[in-house]
Amino acid sequence: MAMDSFAGKLAVVTGGGSGMGRELTRQLAAQGCSVGSCDLNPETMAETVALALVEAPPGIRVTGHACDVADEVQVLRFRDEVLAEHASDHVDLVFSNAGAGGGASFAAGDRDEWERIFAIDWWGVYYCARAFLPLLIASGDGVLVNTSSVNGLWASLGPGMPQTAYSTAKFAVRGFTEALIEDLRTNAPQVRVAVVLPGHVGTNIVANSFPARGLPEPERLSDAQVSEMIPAGMRDALVQGGILPEGATGDDLRRFLVQASTDFRDKAPVTAAQAATVILDGVRAGSWRILVGDDARMIDAAVRAKPDAAYDYTELFAGLIPDGGDQPS
Repeated sequence: MAMDSFAGKLAVVTGGGSGMGRELTRQLAAQGCSVGSCDLNPETMAETVALALVEAPPGIRVTGHACDVADEVQVLRFRDEVLAEHASDHVDLVFSNAGAGGGASFAAGDRDEWERIFAIDWWGVYYCARAFLPLLIASGDGVLVNTSSVNGLWASLGPGMPQTAYSTAKFAVRGFTEALIEDLRTNAPQVRVAVVLPGHVGTNIVANSFPARGLPEPERLSDAQVSEMIPAGMRDALVQGGILPEGATGDDLRRFLVQASTDFRDKAPVTAAQAATVILDGVRAGSWRILVGDDARMIDAAVRAKPDAAYDYTELFAGLIPDGGDQPS
């Protein structure tokens, strides 16, 4: 079920204030697609709208909306605002892209933070599917695109780096999307579904995850907050790796978090713009499974080839990292 173009269609994008959501909004608008986009941060959302309109051909409408996708009431309000502002009774594409990181440890972490991250990353996708599926059906040729992650294939970041809330949610997104393939084929053939599985993409997800968790920006964290975020075991590993000095202070930890956030965005192997292009090319081609980045493809292949070794890092990555490269151990 390939799609010739996005021209003349109406798309919905969540998490549109930055990263892949911003680039999806911009590229869709540039290709003649009107967009209703939302974000938790109305200021960055407004920036996205302005950028998208510069590149959009005449007659294309791009609207920005404030929405916390973890709150179903706000998702329903977002849906109603999009229909009203675009004078439409249907939507053609929905990109459930909003996400946040955190909730690393189930065993030792904060329960409220864990459940907040899970709510954004899973319930946000579920609420958007509930809210917009009837409108995709009404389109007659709708596409629901749910963003999972490489952590929906592999529930870890490597040794000493659990990733439980995010991974649990992203596995749920992947499973839900795959389950919808037959469900929609049987009960709503007017709609097809695709799951996006990005690896490391250069976005602001690290920085944006602080306010999403109710925390200040990393440079404004208290000593207690930053110590909880980088517990003693992790600090010791960072000291041994020469990343933190011996006896690291709160200021050292804050500088590390700021630099880590910047590096995640600026040193990624795939830019947000490149990722959005891969996603849109996949949707246009009719793909149901869209891997983004060589790292995602590598981990997908490794886990499929050696599922029993998925969390034996040395075995999992044996032969996949070139000689002389850094290999998990």
